Amino acid sequence: MFKWLIALPFAAFILFNAYVYGNIITYRAVAPHKTAFMSMRMSDFRDKGKDVALDYRWVPYDKISVNLKKALIASEDAKFAAHGGFDWNGIRDAIKRNERGGKIRAGGSTISQQLAKNLFLNESRSYWRKAEEAAITAMMEATTDKDRIFELYLNSIEWGYGIFGAEAASQYFYKKPAANLSKQQAAKLAARVPRPLYYAENPRDRGLRAKTTIILRRMGSAALPDTD
Repeated sequence: MFKWLIALPFAAFILFNAYVYGNIITYRAVAPHKTAFMSMRMSDFRDKGKDVALDYRWVPYDKISVNLKKALIASEDAKFAAHGGFDWNGIRDAIKRNERGGKIRAGGSTISQQLAKNLFLNESRSYWRKAEEAAITAMMEATTDKDRIFELYLNSIEWGYGIFGAEAASQYFYKKPAANLSKQQAAKLAARVPRPLYYAENPRDRGLRAKTTIILRRMGSAALPDTD
């Protein structure tokens, strides 16, 4: 019995990662029907008695504005086009901040790591979850082109109550397709990404305006992944 108790967590870990790997291979060609994070978030809304509908509209990579792509790289992961899924300097800085604060707050997550969380995990903060996120990120980077990773990310980001993906966000906030977003509009959307529900409740927050300005300044030097 003791041996089984020891073996079960390892078996569960192996089975979950086999499931994840199979889905990663599928997502190289097929759009996800729904992500784990979407399911978690919508379930949480229902549990709290909130009447929120899911708005998730997949669009191809070339139907999303270059402005939004550059804004998100400028905001979330400046080295995305060059790294292998992890920004080690960012991770070291995040660990130091977490140690000073006595709890896990900063994650140093790249776009690839954020996508791993959105597709397969949840919002919990623990070193075990970060380890699983790292394993998924490594599998994804080893099997999937950068432009496809970015396409999946752009289509799965949370932007508000039930609003997921660039097309849904663009239509909700600006009543236009994601392909037609201006630089200013793209920067405003990118600024919302770290705290989408907070900014939905506080649309005039000064921090949102300040971050939008910073993103606009950085967009010119944002490097997109090679789509050849």
